[in-house]
Amino acid sequence: MTTEVDSITSMDDLPHILLKKKLKAITLYSSVSYFIYRGEPMGYDYDLCKDFASSLGLELEIVVAKNVNELTEMLNNGEGDVVIYNLPVTNELKDEINYCGKETISNQVLIQRKEKGDTLLKDVTELIGKEIYVQKNTKYEQRLINLNEELGGGVIIHDINKDSITIEDMIEMVSKGLIPYTLADADMAMLNRTYYNNIDVSLAISFPQRSSWAVRKNSPILAVALDGWFKENKKSTRYQSIIKRYFEVSKSTVVASQILSIQHGQISIFDHLFKKYAVTSGFDWRLLASIAYQESRFDTTATSWAGAKGLMQIMPQTFTGLGEKSEDMGNPEASVRAAAKYLKIMEGNFKSIENREERMKFILASYNAGIGHIYDAQALAKKYGKDPHVWTGSVAEFALLKSNPEYYTDSVCRFGYFRGRETYNYVIVVLASYEYYKEKIKL
Repeated sequence: MTTEVDSITSMDDLPHILLKKKLKAITLYSSVSYFIYRGEPMGYDYDLCKDFASSLGLELEIVVAKNVNELTEMLNNGEGDVVIYNLPVTNELKDEINYCGKETISNQVLIQRKEKGDTLLKDVTELIGKEIYVQKNTKYEQRLINLNEELGGGVIIHDINKDSITIEDMIEMVSKGLIPYTLADADMAMLNRTYYNNIDVSLAISFPQRSSWAVRKNSPILAVALDGWFKENKKSTRYQSIIKRYFEVSKSTVVASQILSIQHGQISIFDHLFKKYAVTSGFDWRLLASIAYQESRFDTTATSWAGAKGLMQIMPQTFTGLGEKSEDMGNPEASVRAAAKYLKIMEGNFKSIENREERMKFILASYNAGIGHIYDAQALAKKYGKDPHVWTGSVAEFALLKSNPEYYTDSVCRFGYFRGRETYNYVIVVLASYEYYKEKIKL
């Protein structure tokens, strides 16, 4: 005899999910779990869940919660099948959800610089007398207060009480030598180490904290499937490649000379392609060359950590969406042709910006980040009384703020977390190269 409980279980658990051919995963926007980059979904948790779903022949649908508490509420309300986010393992939550799948044991760690002349701290006792900067009213501040008491005092705690400054901003400040130390969760620290190779994140300053994915109590078959998949795949090449993608592969720009034979009016061996597609797109060929230099240093074999490929570093989905064949991503002509098409489309999307020089900043920002994040930054600018048609001092500032949960969870934003510092700098350096090329090479 089938009971009401049995019926509910069968509707929520893996067999029913397999019938629907879709797995709904609940998560939060963040630099680790899930974000949109150049129009494509990414994230450590997202990639792992996508592979799990694919192993069962399921389509993955992402549902984004507003905060950690909402994750479990949405799960138990049936708005998703699994939470793919590092939920803290607590006795209280054990009564509400079934922890399973990816399990992490993590710490808060000290972020310190490790350049020549820097002395690395190796033990928490060495924090006595040191100045550490953390955001006010956060778990990092509380951990330092507790640690200071454990050590008998002497740790100099500086609270930063600015909503516009994020943990990632503070890690960058340590990298640049603007502040000596800050704290971050280990996964956030390891991810940011791939952007700043002069930071050390090895000193744990908190007790280990267990966290995990989770499903509802009435989804035991799904829980077993997730546990089994992680046990079977954790040492696989694919699993390790995902770890490397987010936590090991350097994302910093490679420094190289941009002068080929500029005195003879040549920027690269691909100038003929830039000139050819400058005619069809309406963009100066020297601008196309500037983008190519910043994207790949004119290396047609370049592949970014995110999967962008070729001379112009276009994402695979975008490349094929522009009418090109995926096997041609390494072909320089196809890459330049696709980039020219994309820039032309972006120009049409920002036609309301009358000044073309100003419009170009929005086009370049969209090329780097994907248009969705730039639309979000415009919406935030408008909401806060700034001009959504001006980049510097207006939309650019809100692009920077989109790495802050207060802003990327705003109701006017549709595309979530965004590492805006990269795009902010990208616009500056591409335009600087363009001005340099214009000065050296006249039309």
